[in-house]
Amino acid sequence: MKCCFRAVTAAALLLSLASGASAEIKLPAIFGSHMVLQRDQANPIWGKAAPGEQITVLIGDQHHVTNSTDGNWRVVLKPLPAGGPHKITIKGSNSSEDVLDDVLVGEVWVCSGQSNMQWSVSQAFDGDLEALAGDFPQIRHISVPQVGTQEPQWTFAGQWDVCTPQNVGQLSAVGFFFGRQLQQTLKVPVGLIDDAWGGSACEAWINRDTLAKDGRFPELLARWEQIEKNFDKAKADAAHAKNLEKWKADVAAAKDAGKQPPRQPQHPGGQMTGNQRPANIYNGVLKPTIGYGIRGAIWYQGESNASRAYQYRDLFPLMIQSWRDEWAQGDFPFYWVQLADFMAEQPQPGDSAWAELREAQTMTMSKLPNTGEAVIIDLGESNDIHPRNKQFVGTRLARWALAKNYGIDVPYHSPTFKNLEIGKGQAIVTFDHVRSNLRAFDYPDVRGFAVAGADKKWHWATAAITGKDQVTVSCPDVPEPVAVRYGWADNPVCNLRDAQSALPVTPFRTDDWPGVTAAAK
Repeated sequence: MKCCFRAVTAAALLLSLASGASAEIKLPAIFGSHMVLQRDQANPIWGKAAPGEQITVLIGDQHHVTNSTDGNWRVVLKPLPAGGPHKITIKGSNSSEDVLDDVLVGEVWVCSGQSNMQWSVSQAFDGDLEALAGDFPQIRHISVPQVGTQEPQWTFAGQWDVCTPQNVGQLSAVGFFFGRQLQQTLKVPVGLIDDAWGGSACEAWINRDTLAKDGRFPELLARWEQIEKNFDKAKADAAHAKNLEKWKADVAAAKDAGKQPPRQPQHPGGQMTGNQRPANIYNGVLKPTIGYGIRGAIWYQGESNASRAYQYRDLFPLMIQSWRDEWAQGDFPFYWVQLADFMAEQPQPGDSAWAELREAQTMTMSKLPNTGEAVIIDLGESNDIHPRNKQFVGTRLARWALAKNYGIDVPYHSPTFKNLEIGKGQAIVTFDHVRSNLRAFDYPDVRGFAVAGADKKWHWATAAITGKDQVTVSCPDVPEPVAVRYGWADNPVCNLRDAQSALPVTPFRTDDWPGVTAAAK
């Protein structure tokens, strides 16, 4: 009888524990203590609970009740003004309550892209000094881990943190300097969602169904379908083990010879879970945050797509629009950083994949509303793809947000090409978005222009500022110019900027001759 009683008791206990576990309210990591809710708009909160369980969400004088359907529940908070701290209490009819403390209401921005967005404050100029002054309790941040998968993720391992001198060095530098400028200017809390992944390709950030339905990327998808079809995990594991053994021997030999040891080989199957495979980052990183109340997004990416710059003309706008469609917050602001100058300077003018990628980025402003581009052609470093002056990058992005979304009269738009007039052996270029007047920086003469005739051969040109928004360009080797380029190189020497704002002129070309990436798919 004792054995029987113990068995029944144990079974009842297990059933009770199982029942308690199934009734537990679960929140995705994007919701937590110290988070920032977007002010002045309705904000959804969602989670999981036992099917049919009644869920109550309390914040201030708001009281929301819903039922879990198929294990999922969702409520929408009424708009709140900036401020806090608030407490959010989430109660289940069959489970214990969950309390989120120290919740602020302010401005929320997604900070996304590849390594130049991921680059930390500690790696930026004066990172040590920035950390010493990094006490910003009104700035909150959360980082999404790098998970590459074809399976949509519901949550992630992460939490909201208050910005302190102890942790500010780990934050995205561009995100932090952007957010700090907003917080200090607007005097409201700022929340930063950092989901950047170094080396990531644009297509990895897009839902695979969206890519397929669009119809413009069959070669891209076919290439990956072939990779996936041919992937053999057992062979990949065996090959990696063999490569590791060779690498260990090479490291030992290098040490004995006093040479730099080789890098550890990557697993050949890493591409399946990596940052290039279409939709991998969308599912593993972006998906768990989609729907969280935000003001907008800032983006710093493009290096990994430079060899397919013409394709980026379509791919990048598709990504932005797909995010907006899924977020269901309308055409929220989306601002990006144009690629910086990088690699060796070209002695002669000509073609450039990086210039074509910059062009694709600039084109996106005319394709989608509420978008903007921070030009940093003056901030790059020839021998480092990660320029360290992230302070200027962040504040140039902040200019767009302050001017376009918060109604503050500050210069924000770099001058852009407007039109070209040809006559008497010279070309007159007129620019748009000139705040005051144009000026040459660092050198007394204007540098960075090239001209070509009907033969399509490019020559460096002499350029002079001949009006508030005009530059006259000529070259004795091109008596009848037909096209002009400015800053058209991987690492151009160009020095034209707006005198008042000091924002650099956007690189451009007036020709539409096929570039070096025109055929890349």
